[in-house]
Amino acid sequence: PPEDLLIRQDFVADAARVLDRLAAASGECAVVVGFPREVEPADTVDAVQRAMHNSAAVLQAGRIVAIYDKVLLPSYGVFDESRYFVAGDKPDQLVQIAGVSVGVSICEDGWAEDGPPAQQADAGGKLMLNINASPFHHGKAVERQQLMASRARGAGVPMVYLNLVGGQDELMFDGCSIVLDATGHLIARSPQFEEDFLLVDVPVKGATSRAQGSVISNSIAPLLDDEEEMYTALVLGLRDYVTKNGFKEVVVALSGGIDSALTAAIAVDALGADAVWGVGMPSHYSSGHSVSDARALADNFGIRFDVIAIAGLYAGFEAALADVFSGTEFNVAEENLQARIRGTLVMAISNKFGPMVVTTGNKSEVAVGYATLYGDMAGGFSVLKDVFKMDVYRLSRWRNRNGEMIPNGTINKPPSAELRPDQMDSDSLPPYELLDGILRRYVEDDRSVSSIAEEGFDIDVVKRICGLVDRNEYKRRQAAPGVRITAKAFGKDRRLPITNRYRGGV
Repeated sequence: PPEDLLIRQDFVADAARVLDRLAAASGECAVVVGFPREVEPADTVDAVQRAMHNSAAVLQAGRIVAIYDKVLLPSYGVFDESRYFVAGDKPDQLVQIAGVSVGVSICEDGWAEDGPPAQQADAGGKLMLNINASPFHHGKAVERQQLMASRARGAGVPMVYLNLVGGQDELMFDGCSIVLDATGHLIARSPQFEEDFLLVDVPVKGATSRAQGSVISNSIAPLLDDEEEMYTALVLGLRDYVTKNGFKEVVVALSGGIDSALTAAIAVDALGADAVWGVGMPSHYSSGHSVSDARALADNFGIRFDVIAIAGLYAGFEAALADVFSGTEFNVAEENLQARIRGTLVMAISNKFGPMVVTTGNKSEVAVGYATLYGDMAGGFSVLKDVFKMDVYRLSRWRNRNGEMIPNGTINKPPSAELRPDQMDSDSLPPYELLDGILRRYVEDDRSVSSIAEEGFDIDVVKRICGLVDRNEYKRRQAAPGVRITAKAFGKDRRLPITNRYRGGV
């Protein structure tokens, strides 16, 4: 999404110039290109904002032969199209390509049962072309295919569904473009998360094949299994964020725990071992296996690993705060000092040498605030931001499917922040199996406290967890972006006011 770039006159004008260049370069092959089209005259909205359509141009023989304006403008979830665009008014528009009546539509147009593709088919269209920037979430490929198959069957004409590939900030576009015949049967599919050139012979009623005797073998790429789909999305999301924003390397704080281990594994798979720098920063509360597990991980993946002890730095902070903290007990303030020292050190490495800091917190921790602002939350990208803790374990075991790369000791030991003596996550939080179940219902399904408790969860535990989610909204507003892999991630999907009296039964 261009977002508020669409408000800038230079952006819209440059897009129009690029479209003209593409049209001039087009030949016999018809090309469909999406672009923002300014409406003339701009009298349909307030004069402060120019009126624009979200449009698709058909280019052929050196010129623009047709323009279609998107009719259905989504404004839910991550979408905000009504902020920028006005709806088109020609849902049944057709264009002639090689003597075939073709309907062109854009993304949301194809998701409504009686949307433009259906109306174009009723108007005599023999083939539907639907271009998309459809954001990924786990299981979306199956959902799309089922829905588009029903659209093709309903219209009684083949559908070509094209989807974008790549990461942009929190959004991931997984490709997986598909071609369906008039019965909804799949005849071609591109791979997930890979750019692809897919050449397809589509059966169109009344059209003569131009293949001149040759046979095109329509390719159907297999869908990835659950863990591979999630992991591949995280790898591509991190790679694109790092490289598209001009970085070449990343630095990861390695604690010996499972979150930082999985983060490092994803970083290596995204960028290569030479581009990943691990840093261990033990304190006097760190267990002996913290550094050894982190070093074993670094050795297994072949990444650089440095150890910077923080006990001396922590003692300096204690001394500086001694008078102010006099007469108080050790609490979260001293715990968070350690995390903030570590955040300062990895940011210093980033400033000095240029690698981007990748934070290591997961969705379960981010949800309840079990992460330190300006500490372990400090960094440029949070690759596990939309991955629940139990999925972190699942993905780590999947990554080890061909041999132990993430040390088994890291996977099997009880999780701990190691910020005070003998600390365990279970001291502050319910077991992650229970926690994730509550969070999925409250965060992703927008369920009430009472309805969650009705499923058998302890009402007091539900109230406490949901209260933590609400109270930590301010932290999430200041968190680094991260890859969206669920249907509702923190960020654009979920927008709640920080200053907010409503507690919903908490």
